[in-house]
Amino acid sequence: MAKKLTSVLGVDIGSQSIKIAEVRLQGKSPAVTALGMAPTPPGAVDQTGMHDAESVAQALKALIASSGASVADVVVSIAGQGSVLVRTLEVPAMNEAELKQHMDWEITRNIPFAESTVVNDFKAFPPEPTNPQNMDVVLAISPQSAIDNLIAAVKKSGRRPAAIDVEPLGIARALTLGYSQEFQGKSVCVVDVGHKTTAINVYKDGKLQMPRSVPIGGEMMTRSIADTLGVDFEQAEHMKAEAEIPDSPGAGGAAYNPFEASTATQAFTPYNPFADPDELAPEPTAAANPFEEAPPAAPAMADENPFETAPPPFETAAPNPVPYGGGDTRAYNAMAPVLDEFVAEVRRSIDYFRSKGGEVHEVLLCGGGAKMKGMTKFLEASLGLPCEEMDPLRGVTLSAKKLDAGLGSGRHSEFAVAVGNGLHICF
Repeated sequence: MAKKLTSVLGVDIGSQSIKIAEVRLQGKSPAVTALGMAPTPPGAVDQTGMHDAESVAQALKALIASSGASVADVVVSIAGQGSVLVRTLEVPAMNEAELKQHMDWEITRNIPFAESTVVNDFKAFPPEPTNPQNMDVVLAISPQSAIDNLIAAVKKSGRRPAAIDVEPLGIARALTLGYSQEFQGKSVCVVDVGHKTTAINVYKDGKLQMPRSVPIGGEMMTRSIADTLGVDFEQAEHMKAEAEIPDSPGAGGAAYNPFEASTATQAFTPYNPFADPDELAPEPTAAANPFEEAPPAAPAMADENPFETAPPPFETAAPNPVPYGGGDTRAYNAMAPVLDEFVAEVRRSIDYFRSKGGEVHEVLLCGGGAKMKGMTKFLEASLGLPCEEMDPLRGVTLSAKKLDAGLGSGRHSEFAVAVGNGLHICF
């Protein structure tokens, strides 16, 4: 940001919902003075990026008004595989001019977009005492059109864009402020379960070590329920919210046991998808590369999408009417194959990080999927690691005057990116 701000509106525009968090400095401590969430206009945003800036702007404007936010300056994150690339690099320790020249070369060789005009930025961290010869750098590259689209949406909502950030760094700020003492010297994997994608990011002492995004989210689980049980999407969404994910083997019924899959990490074949082609070892199997799409959890025909019309893993009676409540395990059984693949992707990411010499000590869960009943215990049992729901408001005073009753502490994890963007004023 061009000037040091003492208040800002953090904005997170997702494919299913738009979240905002107004953050002000009260003395030296941050306070959230407005918090709000509203549905994203259908079709306006997907996993590739924003497609309708006008409708997003109108939704954002209405949300700001209803939440009581009054700050004019906005920090918004850009997301989507077609809109931004985020990578971490280890480079030799060098001065600012040398680093700029080196990053120009890195940017040229890392551009994955068809559009030739791009915007880029990078953040360098000082060398660690244990490795003074090298330094870590977080690199972000985005097409100019994606940036222009995001700026247009903010301006049309009646606000000023103060900074554009990336989601992993927003989460890093919330993690640093609320968990720095608890996880000092430890690596934490933050799993942000969105509607269409899940971000799996590893941090150590607030520094992003490894970012990754996989195309599995809450929508895929809902569609699995809808297709398997023959209900509409809205009913399947309600069933997913009511479903209880088991926290021990066999608790979901004999039809499906997600804990049968091996959790061992020793069989993982290290693979570096960022290395130069001539440095790569012989081509690994698909399962060995955590940055490629994993094979489906069950055998499928070549022209079949196993997540679109997943065959039911159990015999079922006529699907309607579908009873709700904790005693009905059909919703869990219907989405169990997707959950199993979701856990496998998190495990692949952790295994890859370990193969590079790192270690993960705990998992934090955030995003819309964090509120699914039993999800944290499910991950903990599946990964063999402590897992808890992230609270981005730890270390922050909540003093919103018009807080919606539905946005209580049970929904705070959904605001990790929005609050992290608002915490831009603290770092």
